[in-house]
Amino acid sequence: MLVVSDLHAGYGLSEVLVGTSLEVKAGTVVALIGANGAGKTTTMRAISGLVRPSKGSVLLDGQPVQGLPPSRIARLGLAHSPEGRKVFGPLSVEDNLLLGAYRRLPRFFGFHARAGRDLDRVYGLFPRLRERKRQQAGTLSGGEQQMLAIGRALMAAPKVMLLDEPSMGLAPVIVQEVFRTIQRLKQEGMTMLLVEQFAKTALTVADYAYVMERGRVAVEGPPAELRKNERVLAAYLG
Repeated sequence: MLVVSDLHAGYGLSEVLVGTSLEVKAGTVVALIGANGAGKTTTMRAISGLVRPSKGSVLLDGQPVQGLPPSRIARLGLAHSPEGRKVFGPLSVEDNLLLGAYRRLPRFFGFHARAGRDLDRVYGLFPRLRERKRQQAGTLSGGEQQMLAIGRALMAAPKVMLLDEPSMGLAPVIVQEVFRTIQRLKQEGMTMLLVEQFAKTALTVADYAYVMERGRVAVEGPPAELRKNERVLAAYLG
């Protein structure tokens, strides 16, 4: 569903990715772990078009998308829940969610009727968002904003969803709630690429994992194998 090959990307004259390659099969969760500065977030941004790759390819469901604008990549079936959540603070919770569906639903006749079914699904996953649907997103707690960011990505009905650091800054009990939702989405067949600071937690939901170091993949394999890898144990799972 998602194939990244020899990806190079960075910011200005600083090259962060120096040949990143990975694959996410349909219906699986793939974890991308590594130290701060290894290139995980840049990988996500290069896949979704927020950073333009200087070399390499990104195939989404067999179609090349590298170099396309983010809006076009989103319309082709990729949703990105970014690091730091990035909700639209002045807008209501429900308006934030509706923005997630904007690119794929009719803009005038039928929008709210069709979006309503998707809203019900998101509210089923995150009942607190239903309770706060008229509340300004900027007044939500960090955990609620993370739920909103994931819900907004789901509203796009994506083929692949990128989740960048969904546990960042959250209390442990909220982290558990977020990962229960990720596990539920996995059971429903959602294809996900997950960047996560807590490697142990990421490996509990992942079918496959990549470890990044200095802009490229250093180690890869099923979680069971990585848990036995002394290099990975020492650096990330100890």
